[in-house]
Amino acid sequence: MKKPSLPIPLVDLNAQYQTIRVPLNEAVLRVFETSDYILGNAVQNFENRFSKYVGVKHCIALNSGTSALHLAMLILGIGVGDEVILPAHTYIASAWGVSYVGATPVLVDVDPETYNMAPELIEKAITSRTKAIIAVHLYGQAACMDKIREIAQKHNLKLIEDVAQAHGASFKEKNTGTFGDVACYSFYPGKNLGAGGEAGALVTNQDEYASLSRLYRNHGQPQKYIHNKIGYNYRMEGVQGAVLGVKLNYLPEWTRARQERASWYNELLSGVGLVLPKVDKNSTHVYHLYVVQHPKRDALLEALHNKKIICGIHYPIPIHLQECYRHLRYRKGTFPVTEKISSQCLSLPLYPELSKEQVEYIASAIKAIL
Repeated sequence: MKKPSLPIPLVDLNAQYQTIRVPLNEAVLRVFETSDYILGNAVQNFENRFSKYVGVKHCIALNSGTSALHLAMLILGIGVGDEVILPAHTYIASAWGVSYVGATPVLVDVDPETYNMAPELIEKAITSRTKAIIAVHLYGQAACMDKIREIAQKHNLKLIEDVAQAHGASFKEKNTGTFGDVACYSFYPGKNLGAGGEAGALVTNQDEYASLSRLYRNHGQPQKYIHNKIGYNYRMEGVQGAVLGVKLNYLPEWTRARQERASWYNELLSGVGLVLPKVDKNSTHVYHLYVVQHPKRDALLEALHNKKIICGIHYPIPIHLQECYRHLRYRKGTFPVTEKISSQCLSLPLYPELSKEQVEYIASAIKAIL
């Protein structure tokens, strides 16, 4: 086997840039030529196109996915004394919006195969103070949205989708981002659809939620110097709208490439002692991350790094064991599936430009190590 160029990164953003540099540079240059730096035409054009891509009426472009989660709480009227249910195994930003408005994150364990929130555990966590559920589509696989939505409707709870890692994923052929009252997206550079910096969006079919979101993102002003709400500076920059507008053209192609590379891993790593990703029959997986498990994860990670194969861990310390959430009084052992995943999960390099040669080298290295 021919040895590929090393190191092999977890994500290669420069490789992506090289494939689209001409249209990307032109789009960014137009922003500078028009001085349309904050919101503006490029952002509005992206909002219009992304709402059609998702299949919703409204897209409100923001400066980050975290801001989208915060606005979701505000526009749904969630605040002090309220509780919001979300999965224990997710990036901590999924909980930030809840905390920002003074509400309490209530965690539930996840399914051991899909790593998404286990629907059968949700109702046990509902109390008289529960106001909403956040369904996270983790690693790129859609959560079990029919059961989660059924629970939300039964208990008259708001439903928020965290789609930060699942642009273009679907459940029973229905797009993620279209199941809840609102959905939140991150366009952090390493995401399947990534900006040239920080960016995010909130999408919804509800006119009222869209209007409120636009108000809150722009200092609470319906018109300049008139402030109807205590607002925020959550506006998307023109450059990010331009970058996202170009990259959206390539997202379906990049998604197919991610799925193809995941299939290569599945074939080459079968039977080597790793727990490979499992895809629910009703879900599609767009492989924001290709996550495996091994009981000696840390040793495997170190050995791969020694071979110049850069891997990641998503996520090593669960939310309930983080210092900032000690006040929630969760203890080690509360969420056994989450804690097992956190101690064993390993994200292998995956991005659309990853070559078959690189995947074969990574798989060969893993086999040799194990």
